[in-house]
Amino acid sequence: MIAVILAGGGGTRLWPLSRRDSPKQLKSFLGKETLLQRTFRRTRKIFSLQNILIATNIRHAPLITHQLGGLPIHYSYEPAKRETAAAIGLAAIRIAKKDPHEILFTVNADHVVLDESAYRRTAGQVEAVIKKNPGYSVLVGIEPTYPETGYGYIKLSRRYQTVGRHKIYYADRFIEKPDIAHAKLYVKRWEYLWNPAMFAWRVDTLLELYKKFMPVHYRILMNIQRSLGTAHEASVIKKEFPKMPAVSIDYGIMEKLKKMLVVPASLGWADIGHWRTVHEMMDSDPGGNTVRGKHVGVATHNSMILNFSDKLVATAGVEDLLVINTQDAVLVCDREHAQDVKKIVEIIKKKKWLRYL
Repeated sequence: MIAVILAGGGGTRLWPLSRRDSPKQLKSFLGKETLLQRTFRRTRKIFSLQNILIATNIRHAPLITHQLGGLPIHYSYEPAKRETAAAIGLAAIRIAKKDPHEILFTVNADHVVLDESAYRRTAGQVEAVIKKNPGYSVLVGIEPTYPETGYGYIKLSRRYQTVGRHKIYYADRFIEKPDIAHAKLYVKRWEYLWNPAMFAWRVDTLLELYKKFMPVHYRILMNIQRSLGTAHEASVIKKEFPKMPAVSIDYGIMEKLKKMLVVPASLGWADIGHWRTVHEMMDSDPGGNTVRGKHVGVATHNSMILNFSDKLVATAGVEDLLVINTQDAVLVCDREHAQDVKKIVEIIKKKKWLRYL
């Protein structure tokens, strides 16, 4: 089984720390290690170096190779940002060129897993299920611990079988990010799990799914595959890859499937997708505040103040606030509007204030 670490995201909801040339997966939020370094270290405990492939935008290559200590790692460089369907497809044809029966397991560089022993067991279960069912797509589903509205969910169907002491289920359907009322219902029901986008396929099965559901992607991927290992590989990828529409693997393939199996897991998992999640993952003082850098607060509660500049940040009479201060930008955001930071980045793009991206 090959672990494909998806490290090409933009992290716009974590602006202004996450930027175009240095996105969130290359930043440290929880301790000294960056999210990528944490993910790579966790993955290496399960997979050999030869069985790890890092998929990322070529513009981030120098930073990534530096962060990973120059190890001889396999990379799948993308010349343009085209979402996860294109990124996973490019990784799949690279793997299939060597072994079409190999298993591809996606790993997100910006996710946190606290229970690494459970993660190892889950990866083993995924591999065992795929080997027994090579025509199926296999998903990991995370047992929810609270009513989260920022995650997608998987609804389970009937039980498929038991692997050891662990029950495997057929997937019924995907559910988009719910409102709080539905999220409270889901956390009480056994058949609803968080969708962490941990997917696995045998690569020949995956490429058949591209052929069926994403024929434009498939045609371009086949053009690229013929060039792999030749002197024209880099130029063909540069020319062909940007032609693929920017579509997620979830929308392009996963939401259309019938043959899906789910491995439920409890991993201490979190998607570092926005600033509220960062606040929840970091240690807080008795007032619920998380502070990094120079700060003075009066009557400040349940807030996060991250100051990455030499300036002093002061707050008074505030609650449930997120304040992120960098050398050239300041974000002030209510905790409940953490998802809206992406909209701010879109406005900055429209204004063509490129220096702030």
